[in-house]
Amino acid sequence: MSRVGNKVIALPEKVSVEVENGNVVTVKGPKGSLSQAISSDIKVEITDGELKVVRPSDQKRHKAMHGLYRALVNNMVTGVSTGYRIDLEIIGVGYKAVATNNILQLTLGYSHDVYVAIPAEIKVTTVTEKGQNPKVILEGIDKQLIGDVAAKIRSLRKVEPYKGKGIRFVGEVVRRKAGKSSSKK
Repeated sequence: MSRVGNKVIALPEKVSVEVENGNVVTVKGPKGSLSQAISSDIKVEITDGELKVVRPSDQKRHKAMHGLYRALVNNMVTGVSTGYRIDLEIIGVGYKAVATNNILQLTLGYSHDVYVAIPAEIKVTTVTEKGQNPKVILEGIDKQLIGDVAAKIRSLRKVEPYKGKGIRFVGEVVRRKAGKSSSKK
């Protein structure tokens, strides 16, 4: 029995859901519109401001798709109603971030600056305060897209375990290593 798939999705006010051609779910809300193609076996039922995903049988394949599509539709409903935000922190001496016109310019200790083109669906801002590490803030309605962009930015300079320099999510705990220790004979 799928715990995720059986949960009912409560639709907030100003959010509407349409099922087109039996397998394309479109969610519209105050922040925008998202659509997702789902398997033709899985059915989406909308009643009284609630959305339910129903599977036809207890086959292993149907159980897997049941939870998956319920989670994807729930992410779309949350995205168009409240949106998603990911904060990245850049730690290192001389490391900087500047965002202009959805182009993110990163100075990460390489011999050159790194430029990242951010998709138009995502709003990127940078915050640099004196005495604080620079932060990159990504905001958007598509959870998958914003996660992919954050992972791509993070992969440009992974956090190294000795000094902790690199790009990390705000609040992420990095396991540190001790490094060399000199031994006396």
